[in-house]
Amino acid sequence: MSSEEYHPTRASLAVGMVATSVGGAAGAVARWSLTDLFPVAVGHFPWVTFAINVVGSTLLAALPLLAVVRSRTWLGLLLGTGVLGGFTTMSAASAETFVLLDQGATGLGLAYCVGTLGAALLAVLLMDRVVPELLPQAFEGAEGDE
Repeated sequence: MSSEEYHPTRASLAVGMVATSVGGAAGAVARWSLTDLFPVAVGHFPWVTFAINVVGSTLLAALPLLAVVRSRTWLGLLLGTGVLGGFTTMSAASAETFVLLDQGATGLGLAYCVGTLGAALLAVLLMDRVVPELLPQAFEGAEGDE
């Protein structure tokens, strides 16, 4: 099967909603657990949220490498929109940026804001270059599975 011939089936609305909800809850709990396990002192760089957003963005961009995700739409909703959507948190990054700015840590706040967006974008751009090169190999490996 070539990438041009591939047409995944769509998930029903109910399956999509359940997959996204369950995945979102799992991703949010994972994020909350990490921020609870590794608290950041007030006025310091929020490394945990930074890492969560960069890792989550990277994994989301790499998700097409998994043949099972490409062939089962509901799994993409579960892992992508759900788990990784619930795991990443640009809203928390925004709130943390404003906290740093309100505390007078302007340089740190700006570095955090620009650094989070820049690192996440860089990770996605890197995956954008890697994934297309690896996808033909992934499709070749998936041919025998069907």
